Amino acid sequence: MLTKHGIILTALCGIVSLLLCLSPVHGASEQFKEKIYKTGILKPIDSKTHLKVGDMAPDFTLPSVSGERVSLGRYIGQKNVVISFVPAAWTPVCSDQWPGYNIAKSFFDKSDAILLGITVDNIPTLYAWIEEMGDLWFPVLSDFWPHGEVSKKYGVLRTDGMSERVLFVIDKKGVIRYIDVHDINKRPPLEILIQELEKLTK
Repeated sequence: MLTKHGIILTALCGIVSLLLCLSPVHGASEQFKEKIYKTGILKPIDSKTHLKVGDMAPDFTLPSVSGERVSLGRYIGQKNVVISFVPAAWTPVCSDQWPGYNIAKSFFDKSDAILLGITVDNIPTLYAWIEEMGDLWFPVLSDFWPHGEVSKKYGVLRTDGMSERVLFVIDKKGVIRYIDVHDINKRPPLEILIQELEKLTK
């Protein structure tokens, strides 16, 4: 049986899902859709991470689209962190997933959490993609060179050179609290991520 809190959360997630469908950013314009590379159906999961809940998250430093270098370590003791690995720029699900987090920013703020988006694409490619999608509130990081080094460190680099579609939730102590190695062909459910973020504040 759902608690009052659970009912409210479910309702809020439903509203967010509806907004994602209606938002001009989510899925972008018709012109943007024509630029998306259609990948077809891919092997759902093509790697096996060695990391597990309770492990310390490996530190890393990567260049961002904004020009700064961003380290996981800078947030330890300051923020909870969600790492979102996505396979590639200019692909359908990725172009749908990240803009959706704009609408959910208040949930991250409430949980004192930052999102770090990571792909194996280079900075110019990511820059052009982000410009088409619209502004994102979180840092977008390039794991291009050495190719997929951070993806390898997290055990989520696929045999085709892309990363899996993965969410890691990391608390302020740097401990991994949740892992979702998701079917690459589908967007991870936002409501589950929100529930995991809420656990960090209890």
